[in-house]
Amino acid sequence: MLERNVVLGVTGSIAAYKAVDLASKLTQAGVSVYTVMTESATKLVGEASFRAITGLPVSTRMFELTNPHSIEHISLSEVADLLLIAPATANVLAKLANGIADDLLTCTALATRAPLLVAPAMHTAMWEHPATQANVKTLRDRGVSFVGPAVGRLASGGYGSGRFSPVTEILGKALRILGRSGDLAGRRILVSTGGTREPIDPVRFLGNRSTGKMGFALAEAARDRGAEVTLIAGPTQLASPSGVDVVNVETAADMLEAVRTACGDAEALIMAAAVADWTPASPSTSKLKKSEAEFLLRLVRTDDVLGSIEGPAVRVGFAAETDDLVGSARKKLEAKRLDLIVANDVGGPDSPFGSDTNQAFLINATGEVEELPRLSKRDLADRILDRVRDLLDAR
Repeated sequence: MLERNVVLGVTGSIAAYKAVDLASKLTQAGVSVYTVMTESATKLVGEASFRAITGLPVSTRMFELTNPHSIEHISLSEVADLLLIAPATANVLAKLANGIADDLLTCTALATRAPLLVAPAMHTAMWEHPATQANVKTLRDRGVSFVGPAVGRLASGGYGSGRFSPVTEILGKALRILGRSGDLAGRRILVSTGGTREPIDPVRFLGNRSTGKMGFALAEAARDRGAEVTLIAGPTQLASPSGVDVVNVETAADMLEAVRTACGDAEALIMAAAVADWTPASPSTSKLKKSEAEFLLRLVRTDDVLGSIEGPAVRVGFAAETDDLVGSARKKLEAKRLDLIVANDVGGPDSPFGSDTNQAFLINATGEVEELPRLSKRDLADRILDRVRDLLDAR
């Protein structure tokens, strides 16, 4: 992963305390976070919180001799791969729109050539005021990116627009912007994930143990490396990743239709979904009653999603097996004409279902096998994407 530097500007909104969580999540994502706080922000949250979270200096004043980045605002502007102002007050939006540079943050904003991402947070009346909206339009016209504000309950007790966007949404947008220089920049990648639900009646369904974590990790990793990602997700309890186009599906038939539709623009398909092999032949339109001692359910095969899709250029499948892991995976790779298959053992106590880790084998089209150690699903996702990148480059 390339070294990435974010200058995080924190202004005097009551939502300033949420920027600590944002700084933490950026740091966990491998980003170096240099925090710049306005004087008003320091009244709401302490500098020490950001310093402890990021392990880097926090700048508050132009000529703070203890901080080398504070003597010259140019140094901060040059180190930034992204200037992220979160939260941004109406006052700071006005300064940015009019080129006012009267503190370290606004001087940095005026001097930097890095992309600027702004997450506004303020009272509804301030956000909706014509002056604020004019400033927002001016900034958008200059290429500034915005995330939010959200609609919801405000610190004042009111309800409306102006609420600080969820930290995960801001994080996703920031990582997507940082990924523009990544090794998958501009590539169009389609990922499927999660299990499917095949209806027995309006209440019951046939399903499996897939949680979707592997596919979500793949989508987020591809996004962070610059790819344009479409994620087709079966039912899951996971929050949709920001910066990714998400298509939600229910059944195997839904999955097939969605994949076929999305494949037209995709350069690579990574089929991590656990699609049902069988579906009830005649689902009941009304709830079945518990009146019989025995209930027989007739099943029919579902269509093979990977087997019936001709494109895209690079095709990656998954094999979840309990017996003869490598042998079964090789047969699947050949039958479905795949470029790569990820084989994992789902039997026993180390099953990857629901886990944050996975131990897998990567098998390519020539039959070569690479056994990987147990990795976090995010680390495994990057290993898979390394292979996808190489395959795309070779085409």
